[in-house]
Amino acid sequence: MTATHTDPATRHDTSTDHRLTRMSLAGSHGPDVDYTELPPGYRWPALAQTFALMRLRHTFVPHLRGRFGDRFTMRLVPHGRPLVLFDDVAATKDLFAGDPRVFHAGKGNAILGPIMGEHSLLLVDGAQHKRARKLLMPAFRPAVMTDYRAMVTDIARAEVAGWEPGQEFRSLERMNALTLEVILRVVFGVTDESRLERLRPLVLATVDVKPVVLLGWAYPFLMRFGPWKAIVEVQRQLDELIYAEIRERRQATDLAERTDVLTQLLHVGEAEGEEPLSDAELRDQLVTLLLAGHETTAAGLSWALYELGRHPELLRKAQAAADTGDEDYLEAVMKEALRLHPIIPMVVRQLQDDVEIDGTRLPKGASAGPSIILSHQDPEHFPEPDRFRPERFLEDKVQPNTWIPFGGGVRRCIGAGFSLMEGVAVLQEVLAAYDVEVVPGHDDHPKVRNITSVPALGARIVVTAR
Repeated sequence: MTATHTDPATRHDTSTDHRLTRMSLAGSHGPDVDYTELPPGYRWPALAQTFALMRLRHTFVPHLRGRFGDRFTMRLVPHGRPLVLFDDVAATKDLFAGDPRVFHAGKGNAILGPIMGEHSLLLVDGAQHKRARKLLMPAFRPAVMTDYRAMVTDIARAEVAGWEPGQEFRSLERMNALTLEVILRVVFGVTDESRLERLRPLVLATVDVKPVVLLGWAYPFLMRFGPWKAIVEVQRQLDELIYAEIRERRQATDLAERTDVLTQLLHVGEAEGEEPLSDAELRDQLVTLLLAGHETTAAGLSWALYELGRHPELLRKAQAAADTGDEDYLEAVMKEALRLHPIIPMVVRQLQDDVEIDGTRLPKGASAGPSIILSHQDPEHFPEPDRFRPERFLEDKVQPNTWIPFGGGVRRCIGAGFSLMEGVAVLQEVLAAYDVEVVPGHDDHPKVRNITSVPALGARIVVTAR
């Protein structure tokens, strides 16, 4: 019997206002929580603690670790919801191995809901997450990754060829431009230059949203004012372009020859007779890949170039690896950059039942997760944690559940392999062509942009031809 499906273009509401209203944080009160069961923490107002976590996380979270120990509670907006952070590998293992019916990652990422959408792989739980992950996995299988690698290399080579030797520049800016081009061409498959010109500023405006704007989703009345009103308009324009691309791609006659992720996603589920992804589902997954795979990789690459520029002996090793095709060493450089300079601060699960995590009882309704910032700085697992040493990832000494930039368990980032592949391909092109030095007097440090941390000074470097 032939399966019958509803029209994927109309199966879900595609209006921007519908998504923003439905995914608003204002209604995310959740169940009442027994605060007496929670680990210790400050009793500051939720808004103050939220501000400290969003803006000052790289000093505030280590401070909390020193003040309260390896597990502590924060209270965050909206409604003072509790978040328990752990700095303990056994707790991290329990959290990643927890029953996904109880440990909901989607609800833990709710702050991203208005932008990413209700179908986003990062925001769904249970059966919805299992279905979405199953449908998305074919777009990241090894066979197509080879095609992606070739496209990434071409884009990186063109970017690097345009650099001016001897001129100081912010590597974060150039890596953002490069990884954005990768996302738009490799993931979205956009090749029309006029559409690319319209997409680029809208994507950058979405990525560059400030934490205070993200928190505004908890207070819908703010959407009528200033930066909140502006980001709503950006979302409308971005949705219009993405849906136009989806509609045109469905009608394209060359789908069999295309290898971009969007085209791959149009075909998912066909062999199993499952419902194809609707336009709204496609939009949400594409925006998720865009936001999760653009700035995170760009920031990691800029930190990698910054650290290589500070350590000439490591730069020589990395250049030798680029010359000989030693991708293991280049991947170790990327991994160490992501360890020393975490882009995402934590991995969060919202508890749907009372649970015990490494001997600590936590009540239903609380959120909990490992702190990536603390885990990556633990001297027990990373000796000399402040030292940039890629070799640690080649010595088989990095223990499971200690290096966690992509999360873990069944919710580990689906694009982790793509991100590392992209990082290696870009480093290979840069290091084959240039020597790299940091700009004297510009010692960099992390700053928070949206939910990510990036080099505050842009990771300024100077390149010279080899």
